[in-house]
Amino acid sequence: MKRIYLDYAATTPMRSEVLEEMQPYLTEAFGNPSSIYSYGHEAKVGIDKARMAVARLLGAREEEIVFTGGGTEADNFAIKGVAFANRSKGNHIITSSIEHHAVLETCHFMETQGFTVTYLPVDEYGLVNPDDVKNAIIPETILITIMHANNEIGTIQPISEIGSIAREAGICFHTDAVQTVGHIPAHVNELNVDMLSTSAHKLYGPKGVGALYIRKGTRIVPLMHGGEQENNRRASTENVAGIVGFGKAAELTKLELEEEFTRITSMRERLIDNLVTNVNEIHLNGHPTKRLPNNINLTVDYTEGESIVLNLDLKGICASTGSACTSSSLEPSHVLVAIGLPQEIAYSSFRMTLGKWNTDEDIDRVSQLLPEVIANLRAMSPLYKKR
Repeated sequence: MKRIYLDYAATTPMRSEVLEEMQPYLTEAFGNPSSIYSYGHEAKVGIDKARMAVARLLGAREEEIVFTGGGTEADNFAIKGVAFANRSKGNHIITSSIEHHAVLETCHFMETQGFTVTYLPVDEYGLVNPDDVKNAIIPETILITIMHANNEIGTIQPISEIGSIAREAGICFHTDAVQTVGHIPAHVNELNVDMLSTSAHKLYGPKGVGALYIRKGTRIVPLMHGGEQENNRRASTENVAGIVGFGKAAELTKLELEEEFTRITSMRERLIDNLVTNVNEIHLNGHPTKRLPNNINLTVDYTEGESIVLNLDLKGICASTGSACTSSSLEPSHVLVAIGLPQEIAYSSFRMTLGKWNTDEDIDRVSQLLPEVIANLRAMSPLYKKR
């Protein structure tokens, strides 16, 4: 039985070209990039090449890219670094109610440090209203952080418009773009952002490496203290092989982004159409058009999302109930609750996210098997029988 992977938002398999690029830096060019002899120089050259590739993908300058241990560290660095650097100017942060936990939990921590945080609501599609951002700004506001697109429901935010508001007010603007970089255009100047977080393993690179774009002139203090790596912005010996892999993944992604966007969007739409046609009382969560090309988040009445995921797994299909970072939580998705779904309905939702190695044959098979799974689960539901 061929297994079908539909959880690319959680992580992506590493491309063979990426592994090949990394291999020498695990064995031959293993030097510490801070060393002045040839082994160190070889490692530094690999990092410099990767920094250039990531910068080109984001439309940034090379010196504005800081490599981190992942997207979560990048989010923490952005929020804590700017907040503590600008504490003398104010203590107010603006974010949204549907951010990834890497942002939400960091904001909760900042509240224990004397900062105040405004958590903006979203509409039924998960969109932040730019007017709400503008109205939330007060003289003490020093940071706005709104995600580029939501990891659960795929809704893409009006980041460029929000960025213009932040810039006009002279406030630093950060976006968590972990789900978008490599899947839709994410050029920092077009988005009007001062900082942007990304992660290699979401675009077919290795786990354990990410990056934070920091616009030149942004006031920020380091999150990690120690050595002088990353131009004194992130101490610790660099994960050379991981960074090199990130660079290769960024390079390949830039070349293929437009073609993959079209292909995956087409598969997404066909799968949604098939399911809506063949399954009654099924609903798409998130914006119908302003959404990530690979994201399908569905509520299926009279079922449990977890039961759907487990039964799909028995048939060789990997999906999820939402964010991988909270998959063990018994609480309903904070994102689905924020868009207005009652808790009991939120439990009836699950997510499928497509990627590079999905095919039309995969879509056909899922279109055939998922309605069967739902029918079998509903047959056991006393609520469905009584409706």
